[in-house]
Amino acid sequence: MLVHAAGESSPGNLPDDTHAVVLVARDELQLALLADKLEAHGLRIKRVREPDAPYNGALMAIGIAPAQKEAIRRLVSSVPLLK
Repeated sequence: MLVHAAGESSPGNLPDDTHAVVLVARDELQLALLADKLEAHGLRIKRVREPDAPYNGALMAIGIAPAQKEAIRRLVSSVPLLK
């Protein structure tokens, strides 16, 4: 789902210095709240849902379109990095 979210949020033709960062949400609610927060601050995102059972439309990932690193970091700082 991670790769799908990244691809869906990419406008294509990204600069060579573009980076992908993987964060881990506790659950679907935290992911949904984060998505809402990012959109409220004007960032373009893509919500990725799993249509098949057993998830049946559950939010599984979000992709954030490239933006200023500082703006994104401030909004996602409460979500840990994937290790």
